[in-house]
Amino acid sequence: MKFLNSAFISLESLTANKLRSALTILGIVIGVGAVIAMLSIGRGAQNTITGSIQDIGTNLLFVISGGEGVRNAKPLTLADAEAMTDGFQAPSAIGVAPLMQGVAEVSAQGESTNTTLDGVTPIYEQLRNATVAEGEFINETHVLGRSAVVLLGTDVAETLFGRTDGLVGETVRIEGHPFRVIGVLQEKGGSGFANEDDRVLVPLSTAQSRLLRRSTPNRVDMILVQAISAEAVPQASQEVADILRSRHRTPIGEDDFTIFNQQDFLDTAETITSVLTIFLGGIAAISLLVGGIGIMNIMLVSVIERTREIGLRKALGARKRDILIQFLAESSMLSLAGGVLGIVLGWLLSIAVGAIAAASDAGDFTPIIGLDSVLLATLFSIAVGLVFGVYPANRAANLEPVEALRYE
Repeated sequence: MKFLNSAFISLESLTANKLRSALTILGIVIGVGAVIAMLSIGRGAQNTITGSIQDIGTNLLFVISGGEGVRNAKPLTLADAEAMTDGFQAPSAIGVAPLMQGVAEVSAQGESTNTTLDGVTPIYEQLRNATVAEGEFINETHVLGRSAVVLLGTDVAETLFGRTDGLVGETVRIEGHPFRVIGVLQEKGGSGFANEDDRVLVPLSTAQSRLLRRSTPNRVDMILVQAISAEAVPQASQEVADILRSRHRTPIGEDDFTIFNQQDFLDTAETITSVLTIFLGGIAAISLLVGGIGIMNIMLVSVIERTREIGLRKALGARKRDILIQFLAESSMLSLAGGVLGIVLGWLLSIAVGAIAAASDAGDFTPIIGLDSVLLATLFSIAVGLVFGVYPANRAANLEPVEALRYE
């Protein structure tokens, strides 16, 4: 009952100075809204990046040349990739795709762009889920004949032709060489570590002979290996490592290659985005502290203005605890009101960021507002109100009645 009485008195006191109370609440509103918005943006970024990595393919291993502390590492070759297809040496692997990568200038109809160039084999379609929206994928005939054919990503197609359909049979130039368009890749979105739509695919043999020349014959930049299941990924990794150690004749503990899997990328991405989320939330929390200082300031002013009132109440029998509870109730009400309005502001900011991302073609990015972040921001705002209200409340409670009644 006493608490409800204190709440009513506090509400009456705050509404007596509406503008001042509103400006004080504004600091908490901005702080809570910023915390919720930043945490939701961070989580949205984490979800987008990890989703993009998972879309790369199923149970994939990424084998690249070079090892930690190893000099003069032997390059990966087509022969290495061929050895990994041996069912006796690597029974846990069901697909192997050698890959060459580089950057090339692609032009058509007076337009040009610098984009990622991948030299691939037919199995790349299966391993990387490279769905064709129009036309056909690269086949064995194209690879054996070193055909001048190309698959366009949607961003490249849009840049060169202003459209993404009806392009089969068109001609583009890659580094000055004419190539016939045999298909357009399905749009994947530009989020994650790289834009999957800003690239072109050509037969691996064509890339080796015309576009991406390397000093070592039959050299490749990466080998993709698909394990038979998620559980078989460690075993497949061990089998691939044993094959390369045998072929490259490397000393024990000095592997001249590195093998990554999707979980490695996911763990790294989640670590980075988690740190980013905490960093953004920490910066936003500073706004809450500023709002708390505003509460303390307004409560100190209130104590000074109501000194005679406090003295009169204590003279009539109000205890120190009653005065303390009253002023803490006022500061808590300010922070609670700011917290509720801050939740609404954070939700609106998150929606606005998602809408801006969608309008700017920034990929499938959607801020995620978690219940825990809402509760955290709200509880933190109440705690700020209590903490920054303690000093003014304690100061009011410690006023001597006689001295307070003399105050002008």
